[in-house]
Amino acid sequence: MDGCEQRKKGRKIGRFHVLTDTALQKRYTHIELAEMAISGGADTIQFREKRGSTRELIDVALKLKEVCSKAGAVFIVNDRVDVAIASSADGVHLGQKDFPISLARKILGDDAIIGGSATNLEEARFCLMEGADYIGFGPVFPTASKEDAAPAKGLRLLKEVVETIPLPVIAIGGINIENMDDVLKTGVYGIAVISAVCCHEDPLYAARIMKEKMAF
Repeated sequence: MDGCEQRKKGRKIGRFHVLTDTALQKRYTHIELAEMAISGGADTIQFREKRGSTRELIDVALKLKEVCSKAGAVFIVNDRVDVAIASSADGVHLGQKDFPISLARKILGDDAIIGGSATNLEEARFCLMEGADYIGFGPVFPTASKEDAAPAKGLRLLKEVVETIPLPVIAIGGINIENMDDVLKTGVYGIAVISAVCCHEDPLYAARIMKEKMAF
């Protein structure tokens, strides 16, 4: 969708999202990965962490928020509305079985960025109806980054969602330097990656190459 940088009350939706990870790799912390990803061109950092206490998650989120704020990047917390509130995150990303998007909007307010995950057109429509600002659609390709990931959806369905849903669509799942050109040809607003950056031998380099491939 053209002209979506500023949707509803000036919310800025990034085009290159990097989800930091310390499960698939152990070399770098969430903070280090965020710094390298942003230096490489990522405009949005998503914090997704299933392990640790709420206090521990808040501590990491506060540090990530500081890194993002200094660099002018958007900071999104996955799943945890409470952690997003505590860290003054720019928004949250919610799955179909997570905290309801409509309730998150009531709690976080009109200025918060709220993304919704979808694996098919029906789920994408539901995110739209609930008031999401963008759709995270996937997995486009097979992925090992998420234990309960749905089967790969492919480029054809991704393109259908892009052409049907009047929201920015961020493609996710198995996207890497080699296949991202095909993903971008579907007309997606942006991409989100985990292992392609976090598990690369040089995360900053990987982010930079991916950013260069994005013509917008």
